[in-house]
Parts: sequence; C-alpha cells; structure tokens
Amino acid sequence: MNCRYCATPLHFTFVDLGTSPLCQDHVKPEEAELMEPSYPLHAMVCEKCFLVQLNINVSPTKIFDEEYGYFSSFSDSWLRHAKNYTDLMVERFGINADSFVVELASNDGYLLQYFVEKHVPVLGVEPSGNVARAAILKGIPTEMKFFGVQTALELVTRYGKADLLLGNNVLAHVPDINDFVGGMKQMLNPGGVITMEFPHLLRLIEENQFDTIYHEHFSYLSLSTVEQVFASQGLRLFDVQELPTHGGSLRIYACHHEDKAKPTGTNVTELREREQKAGFSDLAYYATFGEKVKETKRKLLDFLIQAKREGKSIAGYGAPGKGNTLLNYCGIRTDFVDYTVDRSPHKQGNFLPGTRIPIYAPEKIAETKPDYVLILPWNLRTEISQQMAHIRTWGGKFVVPIPETKIFE
Repeated sequence: MNCRYCATPLHFTFVDLGTSPLCQDHVKPEEAELMEPSYPLHAMVCEKCFLVQLNINVSPTKIFDEEYGYFSSFSDSWLRHAKNYTDLMVERFGINADSFVVELASNDGYLLQYFVEKHVPVLGVEPSGNVARAAILKGIPTEMKFFGVQTALELVTRYGKADLLLGNNVLAHVPDINDFVGGMKQMLNPGGVITMEFPHLLRLIEENQFDTIYHEHFSYLSLSTVEQVFASQGLRLFDVQELPTHGGSLRIYACHHEDKAKPTGTNVTELREREQKAGFSDLAYYATFGEKVKETKRKLLDFLIQAKREGKSIAGYGAPGKGNTLLNYCGIRTDFVDYTVDRSPHKQGNFLPGTRIPIYAPEKIAETKPDYVLILPWNLRTEISQQMAHIRTWGGKFVVPIPETKIFE
C-alpha cells in the first residue's frame, strides 16, 4: 500500500494490533451465533511525510452505514465542549445571523444545535443515515453525504460557501485525506475560517493510547503532517490549541493561503518545533511504540487474571470504539468482563463486536454490584466516575487501562 497523502510506498510498522471487527458494528442478539468479518489493524508510518496510517482501507460505506452506533449527544462533557466551542466562535470571529456555519460529520446535531439557538444559519454533512435523521428531527438541516471535492462543489451551488467550516474527529476518519481537504478549500468563503479537532499523535505516543487505533481512524495526525496536507490544497494553519478531549487533541484553525488578515501565530510555530524535538521526523521515534503496547496488554491481563482468581466480579462501562480495540487485542471476553453498560439505547441489548460481551443500560451495575468497573472510554473517567459514584457504597472500585492499568475509588 502507498501513503494516503504522498503516495510513498509504506514499509515501516508503527504498531500491529492483529485483526479486529469494525468497532461500531455491534452484534444483535439474532446474529450472536454468526461469524463476523475481521480486518487487519496494522498502523504504519510513511518515511517521507511521517503520516501514521492504517495499511488497509475498509470501505467508508461499510463503516458509516445506516446503523452507525455512535451518537455524540450521549456524553454530557462532549455537549459542554460543543457549547463552549460555539460561544468561542461567536466571540472570536463574530459568527452571527448573517453567517453560514457548516459542520462535516455533524452526527446527530450535537453541536450545530447551539448555533441554531443563536439564530445562525447552519448545515450538517453526515454520511450515516440513522444519526443524520436524528439531527433532522432536531431541526438541523443535514445532507446525508460523504464529503470531498465533488460534494463541496454541489453544496456550494445549492447553499453557498461557509464562513465557518468545522469538523470534530473527522479528519482522521477519511480514507482520501487530499480529497477531503480539497473539498474544504472549495467550500470556504475567501475570508472564512476552518476549525478541525483530532486526537494528537504526540499524546497517543507519549501516553500509550493504542486503543484509539481502529478502522474508523484511517490516519493518526500530528500538526506537522496536517500542515503539509493543508498547504498542498492552498490552505494555511494560522492557530492551534491543545485540548484535553479524547486524551489530548488539537484544534487547528485554517484559512485560505492568501488570507493576509490571519497571520500565522506563535502557537503554530512553537508546537511544530516541539514535535520536531520529540522526534516526529525520525523513524526511530515511532519504532519503540509497539513494545510499549505489548507491555500494557500484559499488565492489564495480569490484573484481570489475579482479580478473577480472587473471585472478584468485573463489569465494563461504555461501548466505545477504543474499548473494542483494547478488548479484542488483549483477548478479553466474558471470562474476564461479565458485561458492559452504555447510556446509548442504540447499543443496549446488543453485544460488543468480536468479544461478544453483552451491553446493558447503566442500571445493571447497581443490580449486580461488581467489585470492579473497567472504564473503557478512559478519556471520560471523571464524568463516568461521578455518574457511577454509588459503586463505592458496596466497596466497588474503578479501573482504567490506559496509559497503564490503574485502580481508584
């Protein structure tokens, strides 16, 4: 396979996590006895542009289908993040009723609803039918399409260009990153702003977040690589913020290259230099990650084996994509984790892909009183431990697996 950005042949392994089913393909009860397809989960790094990427393309139409399992609105902290973002854009860039805001991968309208409250015209672009329809029911205009140059040209003809074009956790989800960024170039007004949020590769490596590698994420992004991709399409990054979301993310701000009203700030140059000092342009920097992942697996299994030998019961919390990577790579099934729970009714009553661990509503934990609750979306540990604080009444404890196995009350 060649690099999805610069077409250089890929030779260098970042980490090989074996094979895994698609992380949002939850197994329905009537499918529990059927086989499900698994795909290689092998991340490689390009020796020319240093883009970390999966070496296989699973069709986006298979991943983001009519029954996509992730609805953004079921995380309270993520909704707060979306509302705060909306307020910031209004304050910083003067977004108002005369502006036009477009969100790519708009999911169930979790973010655009806050612009609608401010009477700002919006449009969501979302390929997954079930979540797109949920947004439309909320009154969010939504186009059910995959985004790229051709889609952008069609949307500009129908709606005009965007003053603010945004996407949260979508840039890593596109197989053809050049076409996607090229589409943003076509969609953006001459004086408009693009913001994109994505997990930062620096945090992934330094904090051992290997479970964020799954088939939905075709690429794993640094500021340096994203700058290259945007520049090749005539776009320039003028600011960047480091965020705590998803274990450590970047929010980049981009504009047309020729937009002189938005000079490149020191945040961009400082983070670029920090990445270079860390070793982002040296293949040796990437070569040690695989062994760290193996050791994390060993430590988690050591804990689970000891707990079960002591007769302890273990339940999971959450059914996120990262949890499925973790469980499938480590070979954790119902011999270790009895069940997991999730707030989304779209997941309840089904089974996790691959491991076939059943998914229940959160009330199941109070019914069974497990000794340990394994928090699979560890990036939401604070929110979840507050929601589930009642486990302390029977002596229950929380466990997080990343960056290493840790038990807390």
